[in-house]
Amino acid sequence: MLTSFIEGLLCCLTSKPANTVVPVETSEPADGYEFVEVKPGRVLRVRHIIPDRPAVEEPLLGGIVSCKRKITVYRNGQLFIENLGERASAELKTCQNGETEPNSTVEVELTDCRNSSPPVSIPEARSDSVTAGNNGASETGSAGEAPAAGQAEQSQQPRKRRRKPKRTVVIDCERRIAACKGTHSDVALFFIHGVGGSLDIWGSQLDFFSRLGYEVIAPDLAGHGASSSPHIAAAYTFYALAEDMRLIFKRYAKKRNILIGHSYGVSFCTFLAHEFPDQIHKMVMINGGGPTALEPSLCSIFNLPTCVLHCLSPLLAWSFLKAGFARQGSREKQLLKEYNAFNVSSFVLRAMMSGQYWPEGDEVYHAELTVPVLLVHGMHDKFVPVEEDQRMAEILLMAFLKVLEDGSHMVMLECPETVNTLLHEFFLWEPVTLPPPKKEPKARPETAKPQTDNTSEPATVRPATARQT
Repeated sequence: MLTSFIEGLLCCLTSKPANTVVPVETSEPADGYEFVEVKPGRVLRVRHIIPDRPAVEEPLLGGIVSCKRKITVYRNGQLFIENLGERASAELKTCQNGETEPNSTVEVELTDCRNSSPPVSIPEARSDSVTAGNNGASETGSAGEAPAAGQAEQSQQPRKRRRKPKRTVVIDCERRIAACKGTHSDVALFFIHGVGGSLDIWGSQLDFFSRLGYEVIAPDLAGHGASSSPHIAAAYTFYALAEDMRLIFKRYAKKRNILIGHSYGVSFCTFLAHEFPDQIHKMVMINGGGPTALEPSLCSIFNLPTCVLHCLSPLLAWSFLKAGFARQGSREKQLLKEYNAFNVSSFVLRAMMSGQYWPEGDEVYHAELTVPVLLVHGMHDKFVPVEEDQRMAEILLMAFLKVLEDGSHMVMLECPETVNTLLHEFFLWEPVTLPPPKKEPKARPETAKPQTDNTSEPATVRPATARQT
């Protein structure tokens, strides 16, 4: 603590950064690690494990899911979602299905609209009460005072006007969703970490799935882990980091790709799912939060000068341990240090928090996704409330929400076996679509047939003439 305070004081006096950002020395072997230059002078460390297995070409089976959805945004901020597609059997052994019923409607309010009215149903073009009143007046026009009374009641009742939508988005497509096995050569897994971490937090998942035969890719964000760290705040905006992830994805992508994101990394996975909808087969969101647009907070401790944040770095590390882990024992402290779960310079931390500006990533943006999504939430997470992931499950078209009672924000470090099993079951999941109903043949008109009963009179029945076809 004293060393951090002295370095911060020297930073304020010399107007130099408190700590020079350099790649973190890693004790891991060089095998499996690559350094990719996404831009001149911008180098990212990537762990890329290619399993030593024979290429097996298997036919892509699975089920076809009809993704039909109508999203309507009104001027008061209300979001009206109507699911029109067929329902797919989407049950996992340890997951809860967050999918809505078929042909159902979901009404929510956009979170960024402060003065929006509560959700109400869409009125019809013509109101039944007004129509009934008009008919009554025309039929009883000669009854004296009855029409006048009906008109008086109509004048007192407020007329319901059909609201004009601000924007309407219609989604009509079909997706074939199949199991992704480790023996499939066209499957790749991408792991993206969040603020302050590194690819090392995925160590248990990378080893587990690479042993199963999956090809895994995990990059270090700029300024994190062993990636280069430019000393300019513009290098850590959401758009700059998203462009890095887009280039990494284009470099390693296969035919079917699965994205796994944690915390801030979930936003980059959502961005890639919009950019490459045909190549993203499934997606996993771990403690990613609600479907809201990103906007940096004006009243935040991360707005303090870099030298002050450097003085407070021990306090920030302790706060992260307390909020990110369900327990604060010696094991959790070792995990925090060994896996570089929160090891980033004060300058990069400040630039990352102030650069989280992404107005496009609102609820409509997430509602347009048609990829199946697994949401994993740690019950003791103090950074992301469970209500945010529940809201995300309501907005998404195909979503599964699983809450782990023994985990917190760093659930992949606290419960690695449970997370690995849960992810593997989701990778192997495929929907069981119901067969289309058989069309009943139309009944043909019966033709008169001669009666064969000897008691009937043959003269009263005229036999049908035979035709050659």
